[in-house]
Amino acid sequence: MALVNPRRRARECAVQAIYSWQVSKNDLVDVETSFIAEQDMKGVDAKYFRELLNGVAKNTAELDEKMAPYLTDRMVEELGQIELAVLRIALYELMKRHDVPYKVVINEAIDLTKTFGAADSHKFVNGVLDKIAPTIRTR
Repeated sequence: MALVNPRRRARECAVQAIYSWQVSKNDLVDVETSFIAEQDMKGVDAKYFRELLNGVAKNTAELDEKMAPYLTDRMVEELGQIELAVLRIALYELMKRHDVPYKVVINEAIDLTKTFGAADSHKFVNGVLDKIAPTIRTR
């Protein structure tokens, strides 16, 4: 069995925790605490997981404002919760984590959407990120 990259695992956990936070509207600290207690965090870059979770929560308004013009015929509120969580994570990484190449951010977002999202929703996520990424950075 191949080892999964610790950052990939962090992103997988972040999608699930952010989804839970978005749907439940519970306090972020409570979501984080219960997620860590209940989930298998083996092989996860826990520091990166916490950064993504807290970074997305802290910057939600900015992230949503940045993505809104690129949603074509949809509003942020109309997105599925998984797609929204993935897009928020990807935008956070594009805007705040310049050490992660933008192509890696997009590929990870597509893979996360294929894993957790609705059928073919990865195509939508890919399209949105392909339009946004060049406006944020060149590489």
